[in-house]
Amino acid sequence: MITMDDIRSAANRIEDWALVTPVISVDRSAFGHPVILKLEHLQHTGSFKPRGAFNCLLSQPVPPAGVIAASGGNHGLAVAYAARALGVAAEVYV
Repeated sequence: MITMDDIRSAANRIEDWALVTPVISVDRSAFGHPVILKLEHLQHTGSFKPRGAFNCLLSQPVPPAGVIAASGGNHGLAVAYAARALGVAAEVYV
């Protein structure tokens, strides 16, 4: 089970690598009630995925050969971005 301590640890691990993105409230929405939006599209690579990629690469030893990912989209882009930022070899298969 993931605990609050696990979440805090992950947040501390990635704080230097992930952007702090804004939260906005849309008072008048098509749903008839306020909607709160976290603007993760402003994150590196345009999604929330770099948060997980950085957390994974920073939370355990990376093999000398690097990392590998198979993705048709945001996950692969995030792994490539995080690996490059950390100086880790990566292969991404689309």
